[in-house]
Amino acid sequence: MNEIIQTIAVYALPVLFAITLHEAAHAYAAKYFGDLTAYSQGRMSLNPTKHIDLFGTILIPLLLALVGSPFLFGYAKPVPIDFSLLRQPKKDMAWVALAGPMANFVMGLMWMALFFVLDAADIDEAYFYEVARAGVKINLILFAFNLFPLPPLDGGRILTSVLPNRYAFRFARIEPYGFFIMIGLMMLNLLNYWMVPVITGANTLLNILISPLKFLLT
Repeated sequence: MNEIIQTIAVYALPVLFAITLHEAAHAYAAKYFGDLTAYSQGRMSLNPTKHIDLFGTILIPLLLALVGSPFLFGYAKPVPIDFSLLRQPKKDMAWVALAGPMANFVMGLMWMALFFVLDAADIDEAYFYEVARAGVKINLILFAFNLFPLPPLDGGRILTSVLPNRYAFRFARIEPYGFFIMIGLMMLNLLNYWMVPVITGANTLLNILISPLKFLLT
């Protein structure tokens, strides 16, 4: 029971922020490029209650953490986007899709900055360091997972956007089966071949970007 409580205490805030801002970023990008659907439904919001899905936002991440999964991820209520309302639907779809993972990348950078600020301030409370580490971890995982090039994930939307129309149409037809394909890849541990290098590369980039702050604090 103590382990469960500790896991919830450490991961609750990072998961909540990571998923909420991911979805809000999609909504903001959609509005910017001409689709007001999410905005009109109140989804361009930083209010977590607008985005939380009990199963995907809370139960799945918690269960994965408890069983010691190397990758923790979750999802929120999908932001409603009508790609036909975008000013340049095929081109703008890539930017709308990319907004979510990039929000996670930026949040990962912010959590990493918090870690070094805590260290520079000589704060001894281990809990805050664990939350900061969890924030970096969760956002890197969501960044990599959502960029996997398979619809309906963001990476699949991006790939559909850049493919020639003929191939994009065929590729998009995979979407109804995307979730089951992902489950199969995870069960066979094949997803690691994508997740590990993308997370490693993104983490390296975060460390490069944070290096000026580290220099100033040391």
